[in-house]
Amino acid sequence: MIVVHHLNNSRSQRILWMLEELGLDYEVKRYEREPSMQAPASLKAIHPLGKSPVITDGDRTLAESGAILEYLAETYGRGQFVPTAGTDERIHYRYFLHYAEGSLMPLLLMKLIFSRIPERLPLLFKPVGHAIVKGANATLLDPQIGTHFMFLESELGKRAWFAGPDFTAADIQMSFPLEAAAARAPIVRQMPKLAAFLDRIHARPAYQRALAKGGPYELLK
Repeated sequence: MIVVHHLNNSRSQRILWMLEELGLDYEVKRYEREPSMQAPASLKAIHPLGKSPVITDGDRTLAESGAILEYLAETYGRGQFVPTAGTDERIHYRYFLHYAEGSLMPLLLMKLIFSRIPERLPLLFKPVGHAIVKGANATLLDPQIGTHFMFLESELGKRAWFAGPDFTAADIQMSFPLEAAAARAPIVRQMPKLAAFLDRIHARPAYQRALAKGGPYELLK
């Protein structure tokens, strides 16, 4: 039996979704974030890094969203949700499996961290904190993030899904950073292709079943 060690409001929601798409039986073991928003120490009993997502499948323990999605697709997918080897679609698939966490998510996380600097400073230093955040956003983060959004809008203008004409695990992987971005940046919803992508994934029955099992889902707010 596959066990998903599920942290609330986290990347592990993607794993529940993939399992629902595959129609697999699985168990959810829940963990709640600490007031600091960090994962609880009990997750370290499952994986030394104490992060989510983590799954156990028999005597195997796997971490990292992309690695877990690939494992599930290769082990249980029967050819589903992965384009045929040697095709352009397979190249796009591999790219977006890595891009989501390797390129896009670090920028969004950095923006979130900067946004929280002022609230953690003494009252006297809050104006300085706000100035730092404003400068970082204007000169570094917002231009780069905007470039990424334009790139993704363009990619979805070429193909129905990120890898090609069919829904794949790459779309599941891309869901988290795009949902996180949409939760904080209205511009994402103003881009027609990205907005349509979010609407389509939210309409999938497997996504909705995963959401019901994973619990309330509020991203980076």
